[in-house]
Amino acid sequence: MLAGKRILLIVGGGIAAFKSLDLIRRLRERGASVTPVLTRAAEEFVTPLSASALAAQKVYRDLFDLTDEAEMGHIELSRSADLIVVAPATADLMAKMAAGLANDLASTVLMATDKRVLIAPSMNVRMWQHPATRRNRQVLEDDGILTVGPTEGDMACGEYGPGRMAEVPDIVAAVEDALANGPLKGKHVVVTSGPTHEPIDPVRYIANRSSGAQGTAIAGALAALGAEVTFITGPADRDPPLGVRVVRIQTAEEMLTAVNTALPADAVVCAAAVADWRMAKESGSKIKKDGKGLPVLEFAENPDILATVAGLKKGRPTLVVGFAAETDDVIANATAKRKRKRCDWIVANDVRPETGIMGGSDNDVTIITADGAEDWPRMTKDQVAGRLAARIAETLG
Repeated sequence: MLAGKRILLIVGGGIAAFKSLDLIRRLRERGASVTPVLTRAAEEFVTPLSASALAAQKVYRDLFDLTDEAEMGHIELSRSADLIVVAPATADLMAKMAAGLANDLASTVLMATDKRVLIAPSMNVRMWQHPATRRNRQVLEDDGILTVGPTEGDMACGEYGPGRMAEVPDIVAAVEDALANGPLKGKHVVVTSGPTHEPIDPVRYIANRSSGAQGTAIAGALAALGAEVTFITGPADRDPPLGVRVVRIQTAEEMLTAVNTALPADAVVCAAAVADWRMAKESGSKIKKDGKGLPVLEFAENPDILATVAGLKKGRPTLVVGFAAETDDVIANATAKRKRKRCDWIVANDVRPETGIMGGSDNDVTIITADGAEDWPRMTKDQVAGRLAARIAETLG
């Protein structure tokens, strides 16, 4: 149920921190990715190595990590997740959240986020019943912070009463509830991705250098926001994201058929690098050298999937997004493409070999709409996907 969801888990410094390791395991079993943030006090109870091993992710600990903060790491951490979970949420962490303090990585991330936050309080019964904690809890509830627990039970200090952190299954259920109503819930989005392979003969084909990384990231980001995603992919280098319906194709004609079959949709994102041409007639057997000169290959133009979808008179998606991979006059060519194809947005990028974008992990895009061109800074393809998905959610409203 959490396939493709990204959880930022903040672990506070309390004895219940040991449960956070099981929480990481259970969230990942359900398909979520988990990025742990440990407070310094939390490291007295669980080790960064344990959390990292279970999460298969880097553990973040220090606000002043020079490498991460050179890239404004706390901002990225706070906004790249679908949900922030604080478990255990100690009295100290709750007080910081209520007062708006930001003097370490955990509290700074919580102040900088624009995502929902779920806390699992854990503390001594006297601390839980203290007037200050009751006030802080009310402030957090008024701020829209979600809460699971605490429950009654035996305390590590030997007392009994409310203040015991909720059990892991209950926290997982609360996470699922919190993510059940993403901004794209009820929306169907079709995403095309990867290259197409156009056969020349049984052993050769026409292709390009697309890895499918950007389209795959976009499909995952849309699914994480609650969309029903139909992911139509050519033979890409990347595995499809979790939580999407996958349709595998080889050729441009197969991709067009798959897109038409997937419609209707609220949005279509054409991120695939579709071959412009195919063989007019595919050879039924391997073309061999015969000593009589070079073979003559006759080409035919492939269907234009983006223009076909954007030009629908009946059942046209609310939003049609295309991509323009250019090597010269990027903005001019992409702007002309948007008008020619009649799509709503074009995501343009410069794919000259020296940029390292085609097949690489980063992207440098410009979003072209009817209102003009908007340059985005160079960022990872996952970051581009998250930002684009958020903008699609805002547009589909």
